[in-house]
Amino acid sequence: MGIPLSSRPARVIDLETMRQRQQARKRLIRLAPELDGLEMVYQLPDEPEAYYGMPLLAWGLRDDGDVVGLVPWMERLTPCQALDDPEHGHFIGYRDPETEELFELPPEHKVLELEQAAAYFDYEETESPTLIQQLPETQGTHALCMDEGDTPWQLKQVFGWRLYSDGAVEALLADERYVETTPILPGDACLYPGHSRHQVVYFFQRQIANRIRREDPETLEALALMVMPDTPERGDET
Repeated sequence: MGIPLSSRPARVIDLETMRQRQQARKRLIRLAPELDGLEMVYQLPDEPEAYYGMPLLAWGLRDDGDVVGLVPWMERLTPCQALDDPEHGHFIGYRDPETEELFELPPEHKVLELEQAAAYFDYEETESPTLIQQLPETQGTHALCMDEGDTPWQLKQVFGWRLYSDGAVEALLADERYVETTPILPGDACLYPGHSRHQVVYFFQRQIANRIRREDPETLEALALMVMPDTPERGDET
């Protein structure tokens, strides 16, 4: 038997529009700092028996209602669940180092804090991205800043984070020429969003930044491999 034809007209499904809508529901709409020392636990692919902990910087509420832990990782403030890379690591869960408890879901008190704050600060949508929240940097995160051409890279301290209405989060860096008072705080005129001036902004924890400043040979070698462009193999030269 044949399949009876529907009398309803066929609908064209715009997959790109659907993707954009799904992505929009993943955007961050509110941040809350993590001040109790909770960690992200992750595993490296070449060390299947070892687990590593990294302090959480903040928690983020997405437009779809999900709450995610956030860490400065690679080139952005990254949701822990997004850490699923065959080279750099895989997210396992969250950990309370005081009790050594390992858990998969964000703590309830952070979920409630974010939901209540988002309901109170209910911003109207705008055509262009606007600043909706600023967070101080509490972990001593540093950014390796690289630009086009022969401009040398710079290692700069991160002083805060800005959340915009489109869900983007930018690190705040200081232009030393305009520092008038110390300590530098979010809101100071000398601060600027990292990607507004630099092509690449790559984040490091404080201890790694200190190794770079001390010119630790192994750290500088790894850094050179990261920042230097790939060179062709001898057999590939033309």
